[in-house]
Amino acid sequence: MTSHRPLGRALIAAALAAALGAGGITDALAATGAPAPTGAAAPAATLGPEQIVADSAQRMLTELSAHRSMYAKDPAKLDHLVATVLLPNFDTNYAAQLVLGPAWRTATPQQRTQFVSAFYHSLLHNYGAALVDFTANRFKILPYRGSPNATEATVRTTVMRENGEKVPVDFRLHRTTDGWKAWDVVIEGISYVQSFRTDFASEIDQKGLQEVIERLERQNASTVKNAAAGRPGDGKG
Repeated sequence: MTSHRPLGRALIAAALAAALGAGGITDALAATGAPAPTGAAAPAATLGPEQIVADSAQRMLTELSAHRSMYAKDPAKLDHLVATVLLPNFDTNYAAQLVLGPAWRTATPQQRTQFVSAFYHSLLHNYGAALVDFTANRFKILPYRGSPNATEATVRTTVMRENGEKVPVDFRLHRTTDGWKAWDVVIEGISYVQSFRTDFASEIDQKGLQEVIERLERQNASTVKNAAAGRPGDGKG
C-alpha cells in the first residue's frame, strides 16, 4: 500500500475522525474505564451532513484534549475508542465495495465480511495513534453548499499541517435509511477510497483476494501483539 502515505498519517487520522466520530463515545469510554465527555452525542439519524462532521470533530477532539496523556500511554484504550466512535457512522460495506471494485462482485459472502473487518481494523491500527497529537485549532469546517433534499453530500473542511499549511479535506456522505453516512475522504484532491482501490487491485491481481484478506488479518494480529508488548507495529497499510 503506497499511494495514500504521502497524505500523512496524522492528516488521514484527523480526517477520518472528523468524518466518522459522531455518536458512540460514551459507550466506548465506559468499556475502557475512561471518563465520558460532557454532553451527549446527538442522534446521528437526525443530523445533516455538515452537522455530522461538526459534531464528530467536536466530541472526538474534546475527549482527546481532556485525556490526551491517557490515550498516548494506552494504545488499547485509544484503539477501542476509535473503533467504537468512528465506525458506526461510516458505511463500511459501501466503501469496501468501492475499494474492492470488480473483486467485490466475485467475492463470496464470507470473503466480503472478512475483508470489511480486516480492512477497517487495518485503518484503525495504522491511523488511530496519530490522533493523539491532533488538536482542535487545526480543523475548520467551511460553509456547507449542499441542498437539504440531496441524497449525496460533500462537506468541505481544511486541516492544518504541523508547518501551518492548510490542506483541503472533503468528506463525502450519502443518505441511508439510518441517516447520513460517510463513505470517503478526499485530501488535496486524492480520494482515500480510490487510493486503496488502486493499491488493492494490483495486489489482488497478483495474489488473489483471499491472500490479501489473510495478509491484512496477519498484519492486524501482529500489530495487536506488538502493542500489547509495548512495541511499535510494522506500519504497513
